[in-house]
Amino acid sequence: MADVTQLGLEAVAHDTSLFSLFWQAGIIVKIVMIGLLVASVWCWAIIVDKTLLYGRTKRQLNKFEQVFWSGQSLEELYQTLSDRPTTGMASLFVGAMKEWKRSFERGANSAIGLQTRIDKTLDVALAREMERLERRLLFLATVGSAAPFIGLFGTVVGIMTSFQAIAGSKSTNLAVVAPGIAEALLATALGLLAAIPAVIAYNKLSADAGKIGLRLESFADEFSAILSRQIDGGK
Repeated sequence: MADVTQLGLEAVAHDTSLFSLFWQAGIIVKIVMIGLLVASVWCWAIIVDKTLLYGRTKRQLNKFEQVFWSGQSLEELYQTLSDRPTTGMASLFVGAMKEWKRSFERGANSAIGLQTRIDKTLDVALAREMERLERRLLFLATVGSAAPFIGLFGTVVGIMTSFQAIAGSKSTNLAVVAPGIAEALLATALGLLAAIPAVIAYNKLSADAGKIGLRLESFADEFSAILSRQIDGGK
């Protein structure tokens, strides 16, 4: 009886801070916790990066649309943008204009072929822009769906280890059981800590990327129609 009482007193004095719970966990649970922490930090880095990127992209789209529809000639706008790195609508515009000028320099005879090449160029530029905007979003979705299960795995392993320790001490005193279970449940908490922001951010950022994509597609269709009229007028 004295031994059991002593074990209980030692468990009551057990340090239950988060750092202590992590430090006293088994090696597998520690690996799970570290992995979830790293995933959480990386998710937040992606969230901040994409938020800034989408804000910057929206401002660039607004600025380009203002200039494009201001009445400035396409040739002047192309000369301004062709010698600098471009993104968004400017990238679509420069790509299509390059194909336009290249085809006329080579004496393109088929209006249908020229229109097809311009449309393909716009499609390729649009795909590249969307790939740039959506890059690493899949990681958020993966963490959002997998992190709770990874945390649960760590919890199960931790509880199994705790029960083994309980069997070894031959005591079911709550003060003996509680620290080990707390260590195990910390893995689930970290899994949810990583998953919840990742899921919310993925849904928000995916919606923002979709809206930007719709604007790019609309501009590509409008610019293709403008060039088509230019082709028809040049016959």
